[in-house]
Amino acid sequence: MAGAHEASRRIGEVIRQARVLQRRSQKNVAAALGYHQSKVSRLESGRGTDDMRLLRAIAQELQIAPHRVGLAPAPPSRSAAAEPEGVQRRTFLAAGIAALGVPSPPAAARDALVQALLPGPALAAAPVHQASPNVTSLRNRVGAARRLFHTCDYALLERTLPGLIADLRCASEVGRADDPTLSCLLATVYQTATSLLLKQHDQGSAWLAVGRAMAEAERSGDPVVLASSVRVQAHVLVREKHSPQAVALVRHTAGQLSGSYDLRSREYLAAVGLLLLRGVTASSSGGDCAAMEEFLTQAKEVARYVTLDQPDAWANFCRTNVALHEISALVALGDAGRALQAAGPLTKRPIPVPERRAALWVEIARAQSQLGRLADGYQALRMAETCAAQDVQRPAIRNLAADMASRDHRRTLPELHRFSHRLGVPA
Repeated sequence: MAGAHEASRRIGEVIRQARVLQRRSQKNVAAALGYHQSKVSRLESGRGTDDMRLLRAIAQELQIAPHRVGLAPAPPSRSAAAEPEGVQRRTFLAAGIAALGVPSPPAAARDALVQALLPGPALAAAPVHQASPNVTSLRNRVGAARRLFHTCDYALLERTLPGLIADLRCASEVGRADDPTLSCLLATVYQTATSLLLKQHDQGSAWLAVGRAMAEAERSGDPVVLASSVRVQAHVLVREKHSPQAVALVRHTAGQLSGSYDLRSREYLAAVGLLLLRGVTASSSGGDCAAMEEFLTQAKEVARYVTLDQPDAWANFCRTNVALHEISALVALGDAGRALQAAGPLTKRPIPVPERRAALWVEIARAQSQLGRLADGYQALRMAETCAAQDVQRPAIRNLAADMASRDHRRTLPELHRFSHRLGVPA
């Protein structure tokens, strides 16, 4: 019985996420199918999934793959361990490309970014009569792209990345194929693309981007770039509910890079620290408290030796970032009280990176929501919006706002409902 309930709850969440990503209300979807809104509401809450006709209609309307809502068996998978390394790489790439078929909101910028990630000859963004950009210029452009991410200007970043990727690939293919600097820059841009796509809940395209990031990181031979690429790969694994694999990946890589912290560069330490923090997130997502404490202890040790906490830094790591991840882990583990207690001092501390400031208030909102304090949760979301307006437009935050509004049955918080409606996800 518990297994059936969990399956229904999972199917409901798949339906809800697909609807939210398309920015459609329950009423809109129900009207398109000729049903009352309550039918969609019941499905999303994990009830009524035994109505196969309704389930099939919903899946078709929202373009959800049948196996994701239990209407068909999951596609067969072969064991990667039994395949040669070359085959594993091709399978990984093919899986990423196949996942591009997952529907996402139509946008020319998204299409251009996905096209830039696909295999094939590079097409330079600049006109052919112009000279290819030099490495210094490309490095500055990569730094500018990273700043766009940390300042949460996702719309401009999405428009910037395709041309930057094309120019980097073109430079790498025209006479500089053996230059590890270009591989480092390409890996960094692919990492940034992965993080952006994850913000947009486009895991299919994120798989493709992170595959390219890992390939360039290995080609560069730079342990800092490799650690950063592994970090974003672990992030994708967590999003796809593969937390144990993400934990194992982080533990293995961090084990190879740890030690002699007093002799390492700031960039090296920041990359290792951020990798360990990804381990904190992965283990807490999987409910592995022991692993979470292990990674957290190691991250705090690294933080004794380095602080990089500026919007223009390629790797933002410091004690504040460690504290933020600890708060996020506590929320993921359901310990909202301790999370809020830990968050209190941080609200009074200057956090120069807008993404980090917004992340703090989002986690406070999650904790308040867990405790049923919807008014306080709403205020926290508004604070997050003042820090980074585009960050609050992410599907995960819209979903949180819609969930909070749907739990205000008596509509005692009209401002919360207006906020949710403004985000495009009316309860």
